[in-house]
Order: sequence, then C-alpha cells, then structure tokens
Amino acid sequence: MSDGHGTAVVFPGQGSQRAGMAKDFYEEFSVARAAFAEASDACGADLGAISFGDDERLNLTEFTQPCILTAEIAMLAVLRQEFGLEAQWFAGHSLGEYTALVAAGVLGLGEVARLVRRRGALMQQAVPAGQGAMLAVIGRGLDLGELRAALEGLEVDAANHNSSSQIVVSGSAADVDKAKERLGGRGRRLIPLNVSAPFHSRFMREVEPAFAAALAAVELDAANAPLVASNYTGAFHSADADAVRDALVKQISGTVRWVDNMRAIAERAPRILEVGPGKPLSGFFKDVGVTVPAITDLSGARQTLGQKDARPEQVATRGSDGHRR
Repeated sequence: MSDGHGTAVVFPGQGSQRAGMAKDFYEEFSVARAAFAEASDACGADLGAISFGDDERLNLTEFTQPCILTAEIAMLAVLRQEFGLEAQWFAGHSLGEYTALVAAGVLGLGEVARLVRRRGALMQQAVPAGQGAMLAVIGRGLDLGELRAALEGLEVDAANHNSSSQIVVSGSAADVDKAKERLGGRGRRLIPLNVSAPFHSRFMREVEPAFAAALAAVELDAANAPLVASNYTGAFHSADADAVRDALVKQISGTVRWVDNMRAIAERAPRILEVGPGKPLSGFFKDVGVTVPAITDLSGARQTLGQKDARPEQVATRGSDGHRR
C-alpha cells in the first residue's frame, strides 16, 4: 500500500494501560528512568509508582493519561538509543496522538505530561459519573455515515472510527441504551466500555475552552507537525501552530478518525510499529491490509528489533542524555 519510505511508529491511547507497563524498560535503562523522572516532576505525581504498583489511580483518567504517555515515551527512548530505531512518521489513537507529537519533537515530554493530566481531569469533570456511556459496535462492513444517520435524534456521537468492523459511540447513558436497539442485529456485537465519561462526544465540548487555555501555555514547535497524523482531520498536521492547537482542542469532542489515519500512515511508511502497553492498533491495521508488529515489553523489543548492543552494566553508567559516563 505504501509508496513512501521509512518507518512509522503508532501509539495506543487510554484503555491500553496495565499495571507494570514499561517497568522492564525502566529497570534496565537509565533513559527510561529519566523520562519517568521528567514527567513525574512536571505533573506533580510519581508516575512510576502509579504505573508499576497496585495503584487504583492508574485507572483514573487524570492519572491514566500521563502514565500511558510517559510509559510510551520511555519505551521509545530505549528503542531509539539501544536498538537503533529510527522513525520518520508518527500517529497515535486519541491520547496516543500526544505521544506521537512528543516523539516527533513538536511538544516536550514534561509540559505534555502536565497538560494531559489537566486534559484528563477536565474530561472526567465534564459529565458526572454514571451519566455518560460508550459502546463498541463490532461487525462487518460498518459505515460511518450510516451509523451517524441511525443515531439521529439521540445525544450519542461516533467517538472512534477504528476500522470497517469497529466503531465506538459515546453519549448520555440513557441514549446509548436507546442506540443499542438501533445498532444491534445483523450479526453485530455491542460491547459496553468500562469508562468513566463519554469521551469524544458533544458532552466534552464544554471543557474545550479550559483545555485551549492550558494548551496555549505549552510551547509548540510546529516544524515537525507534518510528520504526525491528526485524529481530528484524519490527515497529517500542517506546520501551522495555530492549526495544530485547534485540531487538538477539537479532538476532545470530535471523532477519532483512525481509519483515515491508518491509510495516511500506510501510504507513506512501508514499515509500521506499534509501541505501548497494549496492542489494539495492530488489529485495526489488519483491516486496511497492513501487518503491524507490536512492542509492548522489552522481550518483544528484542524479538522485533534484535538484541540490544549494550550490556546492562554498561547501560547503568549512562547519563539521562544517553551518553556514557
């Protein structure tokens, strides 16, 4: 499908978190520890402690988002430094788009860890617990336009267009129940998602001004933004900083156009890797005929990219910038 060159890295978002994510990278490589230290200092929480132990905050949106972001950047830092991974293109699903922007050098890790903690808190506060819901619609030949037409008159929106066989809807709990009657049948499966709020729906619009203010305070270098796919537009970001900010603000309530993102990435990169604590995106890529290996732990990194070229005791003497001491 690709007519380009190079490698793309894609990052999963919220829902992929798990206790112990990136712990093996953290324990063996100082560059991963440095990433956790930078992000933890910036957002005022020990993200390593939350991510590695039995901490219920890992599933609270305010903490879930910076923890996933940091784990993914820590993993990528090791893959770059120790395994020689070079990537030219980046994309991420929902929260994962922020990881992609950090990976491309558009945003800084510390500032973004603080930003997505704020993003998570705002999204959680938008709708009282129990009043919103999300539902995965799974079946062959799903059409986004037809699904939206079926939702007409309900306070329910298409949240994630993940593949031709999976679309997630989001809205008021009462109307999501009504939507089940309209969307069921025809061999489809309807799976309620265990979420605390109706993400990527009209109910998130009220937090957009507050998030826009927080985002405006973050330094953004748009020069590399065209290397990153936008969930909101479905295409790659432009090099216009205002346009990047606008797309990120609207992403909160807009549909994650992941099918369009996959096609855009696949057209440019003949090699695509998924990096993160889970591997949902690899399955979605199969829908567009692309095989995407997933790296979720250090063992998987070694299998996919080859054995690291440094001994653990040598790695332990590296500084946070990756240089040997």
